[in-house]
Amino acid sequence: MFFLLAAAIAYEPPSINKAWLAFVAHIPTILLIWVATIVIAVIGFVVSVIFSLVGIGLAGGNTDAEAVGTLAVWLGNLSQLPFAILSNLVGVLFVAVPAMHYDSGENISSQVAFRALLQRPLRYLLAGVLFSVVTTVGFLLCILPGIAVALVTPVFVNRIFLSDQPIVEAFTASSQAVYRSPRGRTFAGIQLLTWLVVVVVSVCTCGLGALVAVPVGTFYIQNSAYHQGAIS
Repeated sequence: MFFLLAAAIAYEPPSINKAWLAFVAHIPTILLIWVATIVIAVIGFVVSVIFSLVGIGLAGGNTDAEAVGTLAVWLGNLSQLPFAILSNLVGVLFVAVPAMHYDSGENISSQVAFRALLQRPLRYLLAGVLFSVVTTVGFLLCILPGIAVALVTPVFVNRIFLSDQPIVEAFTASSQAVYRSPRGRTFAGIQLLTWLVVVVVSVCTCGLGALVAVPVGTFYIQNSAYHQGAIS
């Protein structure tokens, strides 16, 4: 069984004010994560365009426009794949940093966050692949199962980063923690309401509000996971 002794603040009732203060204390870290994911995505896009042009060049005098277009698209997508994976790997820190914060009770610097990411990158990549596959299958099965899987994210990331629990076991245990108890299901409802607020704030600010609403939401949700017993 998985037991986690976190800092006392993790089990306190969550509030927007507490989540906001946690976000403010982590602005340098969150900002660097935002910048890193954006830079990686932009580089990936540029490389994709370059390889697409290379594909067109390799087609040479081929008059088959469809074949040329297909080759260019394939080269562009393949060249962008490593950058997409790396961007997603860095992006998981948006959830991992709050998990580390409530686990230790300390503010997590960018150095600490990225050092943790680089210590076990293969574990995080494999966990991400498993989660992506299950979530995709869930969305293909009429959307709702995909949403149900997505709501396991904060607990799963917490277990993956803060324990040595095997990946599949961590996913199974995380799902059970969220859906096999009334408090766990309450936590799932809290997540839905939180992300609804985040979406509304983001839309009303033309996307700019997401820079604040998303990290504040992740701190609030991680605190809620501890408070509701989804992480114990």
